[in-house]
Amino acid sequence: MGIRHPVRTAVAVTAVAALVNMGMFAAPTPAQAVFGDVDIKPIESNIAAKFWASATATSGASTARLAIDGDPTTSWYADHPRARQRLTVDLGGAYDNLRKVKVMFADRGVAYRYVVEASSDGRRWKTVADRSRNHTVSRGAVHLFTRPDTRFVRLTVDGVPGRARVGVSEIQVFNYLRDDLVLGADMSWVDDFQTRHYWVDPLAADRGAGPHLLDVAKDRGMQYARLRIFNEPRNESTGALAPIPRQGPERSLESARWIKDRGMGLGIDFHYADSWADPSKQPKPRAWAELEFDDLSDAVYGFTADYLRRLIRQGTTPDKVAVGNEIINGFLYGSEAALIGTTNPPYFVDQADIYQSKPGGGLLWQYWGSTDPVQQQLYDQAWDRFTTLAAAGIKAVRDASPTSKVEIHVIVGPNRLAKTMEFWHQYLTRVKAKGQNPDVLAISYYPEWHGTPEALELNLHTIATTYPEYEIEVAETAYPASGGDGAPMPNSPFPRTIQGQADAIQRVFQAVNDVVDDHGTGVLVWEPAGFQSMFHAVPELSNTWEPHASVDVYNASRATHILEDVVYTATGVGGVPALPSTIRVLTTATNTFTAVPVRWQALPPGATDVPGEVVVAGMTERGAITAIIDVVEPSSVLPSPHR
Repeated sequence: MGIRHPVRTAVAVTAVAALVNMGMFAAPTPAQAVFGDVDIKPIESNIAAKFWASATATSGASTARLAIDGDPTTSWYADHPRARQRLTVDLGGAYDNLRKVKVMFADRGVAYRYVVEASSDGRRWKTVADRSRNHTVSRGAVHLFTRPDTRFVRLTVDGVPGRARVGVSEIQVFNYLRDDLVLGADMSWVDDFQTRHYWVDPLAADRGAGPHLLDVAKDRGMQYARLRIFNEPRNESTGALAPIPRQGPERSLESARWIKDRGMGLGIDFHYADSWADPSKQPKPRAWAELEFDDLSDAVYGFTADYLRRLIRQGTTPDKVAVGNEIINGFLYGSEAALIGTTNPPYFVDQADIYQSKPGGGLLWQYWGSTDPVQQQLYDQAWDRFTTLAAAGIKAVRDASPTSKVEIHVIVGPNRLAKTMEFWHQYLTRVKAKGQNPDVLAISYYPEWHGTPEALELNLHTIATTYPEYEIEVAETAYPASGGDGAPMPNSPFPRTIQGQADAIQRVFQAVNDVVDDHGTGVLVWEPAGFQSMFHAVPELSNTWEPHASVDVYNASRATHILEDVVYTATGVGGVPALPSTIRVLTTATNTFTAVPVRWQALPPGATDVPGEVVVAGMTERGAITAIIDVVEPSSVLPSPHR
């Protein structure tokens, strides 16, 4: 590798300072929300560096992965100096919104001649960039392209001059947020907050979107809203009927109208309970608690179908229906709850003679893998009861609302991926044997309960590649903007600030968007108006709320223009580098390329007096770019490299 000279840091700092003074670097555009300040950039993800990507080479195969390891200090070198050395990156699956390839060669001061190509199948190739006749010394380049259904990217080095060897330190392939990735939220508490006023900018003369919560949500880029449905809303602590039956069937009909009136997608999440159903508790509705099992199955079918028909009659056909909520441990617990050991909710335990009087759909995970025949039989019987009830719910959706997709929603606990995969194996095998099949496999993701962002990627990838016929979704995620003196939540790198909230949510968007073969189809933030809220009460105005600036993560995460944001060039010691007057920009909506002028910061005196690296900042109308200049001895190429 070439020598890094201290001039790099000095010049880079000087460059940025000069551009700020010249007005070329403005502060990040403030979000159109009063509370907080964030800098949200469009999502850009290097798929080549993901654990599921791989690299192969015509020679030097043992080091091929060093070209995609995300570390520019390591390099793949070909075993032989001959021309037409090839390095092929397999991204593990096809992607429709790859837009940029960045190539960084191992050595400075070399005029590399190469071609970059893309392919769906590794047989038919489309040229992304042709530098086969290049004579310009450069350590790399950024190449923009648009080619849906790309899985393979191939770099063919046609030759290098003199005694230089073929080597690549990094080849990066960047994915961008797809337009068809549905971003939304569970907005069930819109039912609770009917009297609140929400405005984008409540203290301004033009307050923007409002006063309804959904007006602000749609304006900020939320495309889809989910509603949970309780059967007969009750107080979770006492079991008493709720004075105001929030999230019950009747009130949720009105919430559904509000959503559809605004042109948003609608999701229905059947809890099949009178209060919260989640992995720790899945009680039957009180009205169903003493039903025989066959009657319970009929009740699931009838309640589901009847409610969907009511939604359809009022013109609010759901786009998606979840049959149960976070049902990793089953749902509609009955007599088997005594074996499960459920202690919540209190009314379930206080009336155990009622709620546990008949069998239900709880799973007996403690017998998973048991070699005891009796325990294995209990395990299988519990699965059969659960999937019988689930199949009844799926059939109800198919019969009553055939255009609605069916979602099955679970969790993946920390280091419990094997349990979730056993769930999918048992569930899908059994419901298909009963003539039913869902469309979407969904998980929740909260870092404090479900692990790191890297664990999320592993979980999504494992599910998607094991069951490629299904869509994959994160049905719930959230992150707090305050608390803990700003310290990150467990398993998360993001601080509990408004910026951290935006970054954490965007990281989930990215993980789902990066699922191979574009099987990731959506992300829902859970209760952004109530739980780990993205809204703030305005002190100056009673009953008035405004969004955190982090809510702009919906709109700001999609790239509208992609730049050739890095320029590599070289000059001899004492020379003046030739920087381009324009760079290319890709407009994503039209897949068109244009050239935009660049204003470069002036090179400080003496910057190229000694060998090393100089970094210079530039600005275009579409954003900032960087020039990386190698200052080399005045010879055509560097000596043979050292590994």
